[in-house]
Amino acid sequence: MIVFSSLEDVIATAGTDLGVSAWLEVDQARVDAFADATGDHQWIHVDPERAAASTFGGTIAHGFLTLSLLPRLGADVFRFDTGGAVLNYGLDKVRFPAPLPVGRRVRSHVRLDAAEETGAGVRARLVHTVEIEDHPRPACVAETLVLLVAQPS
Repeated sequence: MIVFSSLEDVIATAGTDLGVSAWLEVDQARVDAFADATGDHQWIHVDPERAAASTFGGTIAHGFLTLSLLPRLGADVFRFDTGGAVLNYGLDKVRFPAPLPVGRRVRSHVRLDAAEETGAGVRARLVHTVEIEDHPRPACVAETLVLLVAQPS
């Protein structure tokens, strides 16, 4: 795991692959809990019997569930321990190239694509490529933005 201890370290590391997370299984219980939390109970996610007869051959995870796993997966790879706040700033681009079958494992390849000083702190862009075990295409590719705010003196 890479631990960034200063904003200068973040800027100096821009353009670097940070590493790969551990595998994480996305099971039906997680999908069902996400459906309950978001109100998205579409049958392709929560009805294993009906989904088994679909082109997917079974239930698939919500795209936004996959996206929501980025902090969990990223925690295996890096940590911002710069002393100030770490704020979600937004997303530049998100794609879901392949459906994620329930019961499969995923991991994230993380790249610190860019980091720049702004008036509010350092804005960093991380690219997460969420790989499905034994599948040729990723479940998600997302460019996430974080704002690292300096600790007040």
